[in-house]
Amino acid sequence: MIPNWLKQRVYLTPDKTALTYNGESWTFKQVEEKSMTLARKLRANGLHSGDRIALLGPSNDEMVFIIHACMLLGLEIVMLNSRLTKKEIEWQVEDSAASVVIVAEELENLLSDLTTSTLPFSKIHASDESMIVVEKTWNPDRTITIMYTSGTTGFPKGVRQTANNHTSSALSSVLNLGLEENDVWLCTMPLFHISGFSILVRSVLYGMEVKLYDKFNAENVYEDIQQGLVTRVSVVSVTLDKILREFEKHGTVAHGSFKTMLAGGGPVPIDYLERAQTCEIPVLQTYGMTETSSQTATLSSQDAIRKIGSAGKPLFFNQIKINDAKNPMENGEVYIRGPHVTPGYIGHVATQNPLIDGWLPTGDIGYFDEEGYLYIVDRRSDLIISGGENIYPAEIENVLAAHPLISEAGVCGKDDDEWGSVPIAFVVVTENVSEEELKAFCREWLASYKVPKEFYFVEELPRNASNKLLRRELKEWASLQ
Repeated sequence: MIPNWLKQRVYLTPDKTALTYNGESWTFKQVEEKSMTLARKLRANGLHSGDRIALLGPSNDEMVFIIHACMLLGLEIVMLNSRLTKKEIEWQVEDSAASVVIVAEELENLLSDLTTSTLPFSKIHASDESMIVVEKTWNPDRTITIMYTSGTTGFPKGVRQTANNHTSSALSSVLNLGLEENDVWLCTMPLFHISGFSILVRSVLYGMEVKLYDKFNAENVYEDIQQGLVTRVSVVSVTLDKILREFEKHGTVAHGSFKTMLAGGGPVPIDYLERAQTCEIPVLQTYGMTETSSQTATLSSQDAIRKIGSAGKPLFFNQIKINDAKNPMENGEVYIRGPHVTPGYIGHVATQNPLIDGWLPTGDIGYFDEEGYLYIVDRRSDLIISGGENIYPAEIENVLAAHPLISEAGVCGKDDDEWGSVPIAFVVVTENVSEEELKAFCREWLASYKVPKEFYFVEELPRNASNKLLRRELKEWASLQ
């Protein structure tokens, strides 16, 4: 059995700061009191333990309290992405068979065409309270959250994440990163995403303060890190670059108390990692996915420079193998096994077993080096096969990211009569630069067949809510060129 996270934390450290948002702070005891009140109000609105609800709200203090209220009442929470279209949200609500959608007023417009009933935050606050009995322990197999995959490679799937999944992920992470009394995790990731939700889980399991932003702001993140107000933060490549630009603009380095910048969501360009070293920011690449409740592998701090570009080794309870690879340095699909791996899906893929002989095939391409360090090369579905040669878009993007006038780059394949497929690039630039200049730059680092055959200059790249590049949309753009 697993102890009720918030109840156990309040028993252990009731007066420790749990949450800071917009200059206001709450202890774990205060979070519990607010969340218990909301849980009783949810019960008064007809919700019972075991019900599946959908939740749509911003990443603010109220959302945190409602999330904890749902867990205290024993609800399964379908975390809806507020950045999706009305049609996408409607599809996920119907696919999940949620009984009701709990929604913040400012997002109700996204549900105007929905047949499922809604329960606005304001109605909850105005409700009476009904008595509830809160479980002190949870069944490890209890579904806590359901998150739909980002859809970077196709149709979203509703992923079940259990109490054991989340707990195992958090414990594996702390065994790798360590924990100190003064740790404060800055959360700029949306709470509906596994990166954001997992920080809330770590908070109650570790007894650690979370400083919450409703959205990413590079200047504010810079100030928090530079002034020593936070010790850890989670980023993806594009947000890392924006933070680094703030440090470079001010000519400063991170405060000595800052410990970890966890970088996930895909391979980080080596140029970014080298720039981070100059700013004295310890960037640790990490590898995980919705189906693994966040991290599976992370590069430890002592290896960050020696193994730059690696996602590290599997965390303590986790196992990774490269399918069909017999030797180090051989590329293959990454397979994962461990207590953090989802037991399955819901909705239209409810009958689909995510595992093969106990292993989760990820769709990612990677390899282990001679010392057992994992390197993620790319998504298998993004692989470009040109004249029989395998081309990984991330490798080209890595090179383009090192160009001083390119702030973002995305690469995909385009059909070609002669070669089958050729790489093309979409770039966001800070100053005018010609296509020939970019091709010449790439030829210094890449084999000729890997050099993009065409460059398209755009104002922004398509990204999902966690700022992950949507190469699927790039392919759609390419078809229109």
